Amino acid sequence: MRSWGWCSGIEDAGQLRSLGFDYIECAVVSLSLENESEYAERLSLFLESPLPVRAMNIFFPGDLKVVGPDVDDARIARYVDKAAEALHRIGVETVVLGSGKARHIPDAWEPERADEQFLRLLSRMADAFAGTGTVVAIEPLNRKETNLVTTIAEAVSFAEQVNRPEVRVLADFYHMQEEGDPLTSLVAHTKWLQHVHLADTGRFSPGTGTYPYADFAEALNQAGYAGTISAECTVKDKEQELPASLAFMRRVLGR
Repeated sequence: MRSWGWCSGIEDAGQLRSLGFDYIECAVVSLSLENESEYAERLSLFLESPLPVRAMNIFFPGDLKVVGPDVDDARIARYVDKAAEALHRIGVETVVLGSGKARHIPDAWEPERADEQFLRLLSRMADAFAGTGTVVAIEPLNRKETNLVTTIAEAVSFAEQVNRPEVRVLADFYHMQEEGDPLTSLVAHTKWLQHVHLADTGRFSPGTGTYPYADFAEALNQAGYAGTISAECTVKDKEQELPASLAFMRRVLGR
């Protein structure tokens, strides 16, 4: 059975719970993993959250490069291990690997070398998250945000090469629309699909635009997807849009 979440700061967990959401999705970077005093303070908010933090996104800060000539393997290792420990304590089921700036391939860097670096990163993350209950979901992003992994098929290719149960793929309706990634990709790669992100036209709240939600819902149904679905979007009016979008998601995508 599908469950419904919203991407927001941990301070919004109480409001989302009162509206009937099943979980909240927060940013890993909001934990301040590289600042010990801030991390201890932030972690307590997540451990005491009134709503489960079942998913997290924005894994790496933009200055922590994972491909290119400026990769700091030691810093990446420390960061990934700290994240794995923290997310295990919080009870996170899915951590989204988007982080477009961190994985952007510099102009003078060979794409093949970037692919090798990204594969090593995924293997490192699989090792760190093994046994924690948290799955890494590779997020395809549109070309305005990154030049490495922009379609579901590309994300699946990396997941297949790593071939670890800790590494799966996310489908983001907004990025699919931006890139023209066909909805048939959801059906073709159903066994790799771990998590779903939603937005509507202009990356605003679900139900406020003209995205083909009926077609998206049909593709998810054909794929047999029954997992977590989070809205990740810009909100103009929380009081109005949050309950309206939840109702829309349940009505159009509920199953």
